[in-house]
Amino acid sequence: MQKTRKHMGGAGARPGQRWMGAALAATLLAAGPVMAQQKISDDVVKIGVLTDMSGAYSDFTGTGAVIAAQMAVEDFARSGQVAGRKIEVVSADHQNKADIGAERARNWFDRDKVDTIVELVTTNVALAVMDVAQQKNRLALVSGSASLAITNERCNANTVHWVYDSYGLASGTAKAVMKEGKKNWYFIAADYAAGAAMTKDASQVVTAGGGKVVGVARHPFPNADFSSFLLSAQASKADVIALANGGQDTITAIKQAAEFGITGSRQSLVPIVLFINDVHALGLKTAQGLTLTEGFYWNRDAKTRAWSRRFFERAKKMPSMAHAGVYSSVLNYLKAVEKTGTDDATTVMQQLKSADIDDGLFKGRIRADGKFAHDMLLLEVKKPAESTEPWDYYHVRGVIPAADAALPLGESKCKLVAQR
Repeated sequence: MQKTRKHMGGAGARPGQRWMGAALAATLLAAGPVMAQQKISDDVVKIGVLTDMSGAYSDFTGTGAVIAAQMAVEDFARSGQVAGRKIEVVSADHQNKADIGAERARNWFDRDKVDTIVELVTTNVALAVMDVAQQKNRLALVSGSASLAITNERCNANTVHWVYDSYGLASGTAKAVMKEGKKNWYFIAADYAAGAAMTKDASQVVTAGGGKVVGVARHPFPNADFSSFLLSAQASKADVIALANGGQDTITAIKQAAEFGITGSRQSLVPIVLFINDVHALGLKTAQGLTLTEGFYWNRDAKTRAWSRRFFERAKKMPSMAHAGVYSSVLNYLKAVEKTGTDDATTVMQQLKSADIDDGLFKGRIRADGKFAHDMLLLEVKKPAESTEPWDYYHVRGVIPAADAALPLGESKCKLVAQR
């Protein structure tokens, strides 16, 4: 060890050796970026978009999620490189099945050397993939799924929940409707994890506000006939019929509610989660007056409009909040890789959690539990006569601060919070 220190210019070295040691040190410092490049595994940063390409959620995720990821790569660097290494985007359809999603994740991580998986609509898929990401020490950046469990009791150090969750949706929509004096609620919920989570979180808001849940009906996924569920809800005489489902199921339920005369009646139809693509499919005549909460609206300000119109040129539709989340998550992931000079999951996650995020679409910070806490928007669907251009569908009725839109850390069951 002593000889090594002398060779490197230690205190016992001759003047010439000290000069050589200093020169070598200077060379190593100058080569910092080159050495950082060597920390990129397999000489490529590979991003996998795992989403619903053909099912009930494909309109607000699907190919649009891939487009959003590709836009993020292009906006990050025209060269298509990060830390001197090539960026690749791959994609696949998980078919809304947890086993297919988990198997694809394993193959991507082990065989194809994917570094991070993004989007992950459908809660059961997201939960399965984030477990695989933890096992393989890779990252899962979730945009499309709603369940609070992702950053609560099922949280892990390799996952970020980027856009929205059932707590944030309930905090916005349920509280707003409760303020209108509508106290008795009946839930029509999809019989899966996200449906249960939305029902639970909204029910807590209702009961905390002095209201009452008068009934819960669970339907299979996907479902084409909501007549029996809607008739039961109508007969309950509840003030609110809340839909705790998503995608095509929500669209179908709203259309059939109009056929049964529920829309426009004393009973209010309230979707817990609704995407702008759902409103587009319904049309303003059917959707007008609906109250909802979203994490992103394309027509909110100049920055969101500019990005969304670029997205529209490729996708031929305006982006959903899930699309915006994919763009934001990929862009900020690449920034973290560039900053740290590595695609090592632990290092990149530490960087993500240490930096404020403000990319023009979202502004906030990733908490210890993996929740990206940012403002949410309380929206009301416009009447047809109020819309001034295609896709101009919402009145922004309020902004829900990040602190109110995310579960307080003091109430969290996430082990990462408990360890702090």
